[in-house]
Amino acid sequence: MKTIASCVQDIIVASPFLEEGLSREIINFSALAKELNEPISTMLRKPIKDGAIMMALRRYQQPLNLENSKSLKKTFNELGDITVRSNLSDFTFQNSKTLIYSHSQILEKISENHQTFYAFTRGMFESNIIISTSEKDSVLKAFKKETQIGLQEKLSAISIYLPKGNSKIVGLYYQIFKRLAWENITLYEVVSTTNEFTIVVEDYLVDKAFSAIKRLID
Repeated sequence: MKTIASCVQDIIVASPFLEEGLSREIINFSALAKELNEPISTMLRKPIKDGAIMMALRRYQQPLNLENSKSLKKTFNELGDITVRSNLSDFTFQNSKTLIYSHSQILEKISENHQTFYAFTRGMFESNIIISTSEKDSVLKAFKKETQIGLQEKLSAISIYLPKGNSKIVGLYYQIFKRLAWENITLYEVVSTTNEFTIVVEDYLVDKAFSAIKRLID
């Protein structure tokens, strides 16, 4: 049976910004209760008093898994270096039977230059290449017979080295994404491997994104 408390929990869990605001104790309970009155009344199919909702908000406690919280804190304490790479371009091509061949030409071209940033992701219908802008002409030449869907320049990548076992930690990526969203930072692309997590943002956001991640780690 639905209660005011369960309705409050459902709404908060579905609203990361609201949950963050409550955890920081920067939200006015009275104002929030008035805001939630209509949706909760609709959920319960009867009129609800603001005071009852405010009481449920004050009593609300975020679900807490103590073991995972300790693991999450330990993981953040063990995060490795943060690396920033600038002057990147993002190419999007339509998938084709010859795309892999074009891709292999770029790999051969940059194989001896370890300073070149390169990331390749393949979806169901299109593929992305993020590469140092210095290799732009090489990409255009290698993929000249492919169908180019998009090109975005003036990008930067921030890479975080994760400790082993990070894939078992619930909420690790969520904490990073939540912090970036709270800081109003738009992610252009996300790339990850087993022990490395990379976000790609437009150049004008890179300093803000780096500071947000650094504060999260600190």
